[in-house]
Amino acid sequence: MERYFKRKSTVMESSSPPNEVVNSSKQACLEINLDDLPLDPGLRTRIGDYHPNVRDQVRKAYLQKGPFQPRNHSFPQRNLSGGPRRFIPAWFDEFPTWLEYSVAKDAAYCFCCYLFKPNTGEQAGSDSFVGKGFSNWKKKSERLQGHVGGPMSAHNQAWSNCKAFSKQIEAQTEYKTLLGASVSCMRFLLRQGLLFYGDDEYEDSNNQGMFADLLRLRCNYDEDIKAVTLNNAPLTLKLTSPDTQKDIEIAISMEIISAIVREIGDSLFSILIDEFHDMSSQDQMAIVLRFVDKGHVIERYLGIVQATDDTAVSRKGAIDDFFSTHGLSMAKLRGQGYGGTSNMQGLNGIADLAQKMVETKKDCVFPLVYLLLTLALILPVATPRVDRVFSAMNIVKNRLRNQMEDERIKGRLIPYIETDILDSIDDEVILQRFQNMKNRPCQL
Repeated sequence: MERYFKRKSTVMESSSPPNEVVNSSKQACLEINLDDLPLDPGLRTRIGDYHPNVRDQVRKAYLQKGPFQPRNHSFPQRNLSGGPRRFIPAWFDEFPTWLEYSVAKDAAYCFCCYLFKPNTGEQAGSDSFVGKGFSNWKKKSERLQGHVGGPMSAHNQAWSNCKAFSKQIEAQTEYKTLLGASVSCMRFLLRQGLLFYGDDEYEDSNNQGMFADLLRLRCNYDEDIKAVTLNNAPLTLKLTSPDTQKDIEIAISMEIISAIVREIGDSLFSILIDEFHDMSSQDQMAIVLRFVDKGHVIERYLGIVQATDDTAVSRKGAIDDFFSTHGLSMAKLRGQGYGGTSNMQGLNGIADLAQKMVETKKDCVFPLVYLLLTLALILPVATPRVDRVFSAMNIVKNRLRNQMEDERIKGRLIPYIETDILDSIDDEVILQRFQNMKNRPCQL
């Protein structure tokens, strides 16, 4: 029968479905370790084979390293017509910006064409300087000059794109340096609860404020920052305007809140609320969350919310909105306290017991007992920590009241109070939060 019918190929049960293979391939293309990119042009993955979302990252990594030119390599000879030939290191000096050599393939490649040459077939010396490489050393002069071609050749178009991309990277680097300097100065001022502005912020002023003075001080000790900040920054990209500083404040506060929410996780918690009226007689509520982490009682200040009036419905609505905004679950809420009312004594003994259970791993042996202790610890009580939170609010508000509106004061309270969380957040995280808040004049 096999003479008349061709046997149908079977797929082994252990083989992965086509969709899974494609998905895993896409995932691999997205998860690129830029430090592991091969330098040898003969071993590189084609730019077009990378996922579109990471191609520019790969290009940037290679541009920062430059063309691969192993000048001290012992170049092997090839027996070509007319005698033995080999790659000559002096050719790197003749074509310094684009000529590369592959040790693995003993072939020459074009750096800029690898990065930016479009899929245009056999243009400008064919695809050999990108794919298999060029190794006919006998025709070096003809092929290398021919690869460059005329003004509109594929090589020269790739070179133009390469230069434009390099300028873009340089602008992004300067922008990131400038933004990073501004963020670091603001972190210090926010941590201390200090004013940013002076009496007069014009460049010829004797008192431009702490922010400008601190930024100028950083310039004195860092030439990279000095080259891109203050008078050396473009007028449209100084990042010293009140609106920009306000956005950085918001970014810092939001990252602190996000870190606190992650710290709470799935833990049960209670809410402590201190009510007060601002200068416009609006009802305000300062919110502190109390929870237990491995037997330790932790209290975190999350901010101020405004109620439309002093009714319970209005306050409940404001708290609901606050929880929804920050991804907190009402199902995890186990108690509410207002105005610092104390309703439990002897708390230190319970806290010590819970902490001891964690240290001795008895919380795993007696989970129900530990849960009851946790519930007892998160019930709202007045503590020195909460008193310090509300005292810090008064300090900052008294310092800044005359020069700032209430919304700005609210934003500065979070980093001033939660300094340990602020110190744990990397500048890069704040930069990305700031960048994603709205369209910026430059990208990171």
